[in-house]
Amino acid sequence: MRLRAIDLVDVLVYLVVLSTFTQLFPAVISESFLLSLLTAILLKLVLEVVAWVKAKALARIRSDGGLARRAVGVVVLLLVMPGSKFLVLELVDLVFGDAVYLGGFFLVTLLIVVLMLARGAVRRLLVRPAAAEASD
Repeated sequence: MRLRAIDLVDVLVYLVVLSTFTQLFPAVISESFLLSLLTAILLKLVLEVVAWVKAKALARIRSDGGLARRAVGVVVLLLVMPGSKFLVLELVDLVFGDAVYLGGFFLVTLLIVVLMLARGAVRRLLVRPAAAEASD
């Protein structure tokens, strides 16, 4: 796996969103900037793996395979969606202990939704000018 510029942009976006959550929600705690940065990197890694698993599950569902193959895809997708939030909570607790706390299930779900929306918005913002320059 190779580190790309867009991966660094994702970490920066995650850092900004995470820091905003620590300011807005008292239940979200990060004791220092360095811990926030490391948490953003951990979130990037975990969410990339989760996105990969979701893509594979969706590919199984959309495939021309039999009913059993599609059913496995649906089950995996149904397990990964809520399971990814628990995975994030447990990994953050395991790696950082009491120094970082992302709230509970619902707050981490909101955090991940905002992370994905912000990531998508920044990526669209960055890709659009490059595409416009290529057409000129």
